[in-house]
Amino acid sequence: MSQAFSDTTLAIEVSNLSKRYGELIAVNNVNLAIPQGAIFGFLGPNGAGKTTTIRMLLGLIKQTGGSAHLLGYDSVNERTKILPLVGAIVETPTFYPYLSGRDNLKELALVAGVAFKRIDEVLEIVELTNRAKDKVKTYSLGMKQRLGIAAALLNNPRIIFLDEPTNGLDPQGTVDMRNLILRLGQSGHTIFLSSHLLYEVEHLCSEVAIINKGDLLNVQQLLQGRSKIIMEVNPVNTAINVLTHTLGEVVTSLGVTQLETSMAAERVPEAVQALVDAGVKIYSVAPQKASLEDYFLSVTGTGGSDEKPNIALTAIPEMVAA
Repeated sequence: MSQAFSDTTLAIEVSNLSKRYGELIAVNNVNLAIPQGAIFGFLGPNGAGKTTTIRMLLGLIKQTGGSAHLLGYDSVNERTKILPLVGAIVETPTFYPYLSGRDNLKELALVAGVAFKRIDEVLEIVELTNRAKDKVKTYSLGMKQRLGIAAALLNNPRIIFLDEPTNGLDPQGTVDMRNLILRLGQSGHTIFLSSHLLYEVEHLCSEVAIINKGDLLNVQQLLQGRSKIIMEVNPVNTAINVLTHTLGEVVTSLGVTQLETSMAAERVPEAVQALVDAGVKIYSVAPQKASLEDYFLSVTGTGGSDEKPNIALTAIPEMVAA
């Protein structure tokens, strides 16, 4: 069931949000602005503080410094106004295993004061209508995750927080979850998706933030600024010498006649001319689109880490992969 959001108020606005545990800085001066209707990717290594940030945004833990506003309401002082507007899965959802999916949702609807007719609507959204009468103990992990989202949707929220929603899912469950996230985004909900999975964020999200040791990382600008170039040349050793020592580029040999380098697009003609002047034969120059994974690995040095770096965020509009 779609919603139309005409309000121009930011879905999430964060200013210098911080969280300390004694001497440990778990979250450091987060600044963030997310418009309504965005699928926002909150990307970082495991243990980077993503869940801590979500808990502060939801008012589950109190920040050490800074402020957070959801739809214009302060996350601490106006939490009672925020709760009806948000839904969240921060950890793996827990249900009564011997009750059916529908009966579990009935229990939650009673607590939330939601009409029972809403239950059938959310079951249809998450594509569990056919299994609604089955006991939850018979559900796969992916189905339990989707039932968790159904529970989060009961109050028809405007913002949905999903913390690592595909963790532990099999391939089919992962596909189902990603398709559900896309449908929710297309229906006008604002999705705050926390993930350490590069592919997931790159292909689902309209806006992206990378967390790494307190740095603000403008993903889109940097990806557009430099391209990976694959060249087929001869002799390759001469080409590498020219590109490395004359132009100061980092070059990797890929074989007898191929090399790889990364450079600003405007430098490619200069590089080609320098190679020709050095007597290098050039058979092909093929630019490769820089990926979010390439950039993430280059700035963090890892695809996943147990480190707990400080956090700084920037929302990057229209970071969508085809």
